[in-house]
Parts: sequence; C-alpha cells; structure tokens
Amino acid sequence: MSIQDPSSPTTWRRFRDSYFLYRLQRDRRAQICMTLFVAMMASLLLTPWLAPSNPYDLAQISLLDSELPPLWIAGSDPAHLLGTDAQGRDLLSTMLYGARVSIAIGFGAVLVQSLLGTALGLLAGYRGGVIDTLLMRMADIQLSFSTLMMAIVIGAVVKAAFGGAFYGDYGVAILILIIGLSEWPQYARTVRASVLAEKQKEYVDAARVLGFSNYRIMWRHILPNALAPIFVLSTVQIANAIMAEAALSFLGLGMPETEPSLGSLIKSGFDYLQSGSWWITLLPGLLLVALVLVINLLGDWLRDTLNPRLHRARHEDSR
Repeated sequence: MSIQDPSSPTTWRRFRDSYFLYRLQRDRRAQICMTLFVAMMASLLLTPWLAPSNPYDLAQISLLDSELPPLWIAGSDPAHLLGTDAQGRDLLSTMLYGARVSIAIGFGAVLVQSLLGTALGLLAGYRGGVIDTLLMRMADIQLSFSTLMMAIVIGAVVKAAFGGAFYGDYGVAILILIIGLSEWPQYARTVRASVLAEKQKEYVDAARVLGFSNYRIMWRHILPNALAPIFVLSTVQIANAIMAEAALSFLGLGMPETEPSLGSLIKSGFDYLQSGSWWITLLPGLLLVALVLVINLLGDWLRDTLNPRLHRARHEDSR
C-alpha cells in the first residue's frame, strides 16, 4: 500500500492555487458567465422537479388553454407563468425540457466530433505522408461546404432512407451523429497542428529510443500535451452544435414537436406571430440566444486563459 506524502498538495489545494481559478477570481465577466452557465445546467438537471408540468404527458395538456399569454399580459392564467403554446402546453415547462434536449444534442455532437476528429488528426499529424494528405484533403473538401449545408444533406438522406417515423423515434441520436459528422474537420486540423509541433520535441525522440510503439507515443505522450486546444475548441463547438440543431429543427429536419427542443419550439410558434402569440417563438428564442452567448463568452475566456503565449505577452507588457 502506497503512503501519500503529507507535504504533497491535495487536489483541492492544486485547484485553489491554479492559474484557472486565479483568472476566474479577477474577471467579472467570466464570473457572471460561469454563474449563469452553472445555474442553467442545474435548472436543466432539475427540470422534472422545477417544471410546472410535463409537456410529454397528454393528461396534463388541454387545448382549451392554448395560446394563453404570459403572466404580465391581460388574459393570462397564474398557473402558466410564461403562457402556453398552440397545443396548450405550459411554455416554461416546454422551454426547460426543450433546453435539455438541445444541450444533450450539443454535448453529444461535440463528443462525436471530438473523438473522430482527434483520432484522425492525431493519425494524420504523427504518420504524415499519404495518410496525412488523404485525411486533410477530405477535411478540406468538407470544410468547403458550410456546416449547416452538410447537416441538411446528411439529415435529408437519413430521413429519406429510413422514413419520418424512424427519424422521430431516434431523433436525438440521429442529430448527434449528423452534427458530429459535419464538424469533425475542425478538430482534425486543430489536433494535427498540435501534433506536428509536439512530435519534434525531445520527449518523443526519447520514447522512440526506448522502443515504445507508435500507438503508445501518440495516445500516451503526444495527445495529453495537445489537449488544451481541444478543450477550448469544444466550448465553442457546443454553442455551434446547439445552433445547428435549432436550424435543422426550424427546417423540419430536427426534433419533432412532440419532443420539443428549442429549435422545434421556435418553429412551432413561428406561424402564430401574425396572430399576436409572439411569446411562443420569442421566449424560446431568447433562451437559445442567452445559452449560446454564455457558452461563447466562456469559450473566449477559456481560450485566453489556456494560451501561454498570451500570458507571456501580458507579463512582458506589465513589466
């Protein structure tokens, strides 16, 4: 049994003394964004207990309550704080459940694209030659098209091949794969650039001299030193994946109205703007904008925090 040195710092102490926490304590905008992000994530995890009703339970929905305005407008119902949609569902509940779906698709899509892009970028950067050329040309071809265009093409093919019923039953998984397959070149190019810089360093030469396999050198030695750009890119890609899901749902290639995401909620209320029921579209749209804005601001702050060149430049300027 190993005995831990009492003088060695604990995990909490290392976190307390980390540059990450140091920057966070001195950046008011980052603190506000971090607080909002944690509050959003907590509310989404607690949605079954926070939501006034379950929008998936038909017994809790009445068409007689359709298009009720929010509480601050005449004709509202105190039981529905933000009003109801055209189907009589409580809008606050559908927004909470819809945001959970959007967040799940965002994180799932980033997981798919990060795993695929990291593996291909690591292979291309380390092996080089024909493999590098082939993978990067594939990435360049895909990057020549917009992410939304690629997602629309893949989504339309899947929907035509398997039918609308299959698409609706496995909508979350299908959207995760569609968005993930549309964005992997971002990770591949980022990881490849880091690998090209890392494989020239002495620790890689030492690993080769010791007889380590290429697999172990790539995954055990080079990859851990190339994780910082991946973390920064992932924060931005989560916001992009959420926006891509909203766009696909608005175009009819995303989640069905029976299992609402923020995108499908915006689409479902778009036809009622002319009738004066603006809240059905506007309120989910504001939540989507707030969620994407907070994630993007956190991503920008994290990029600056994890950039050692920026730290060095600021330190030299302050001297």
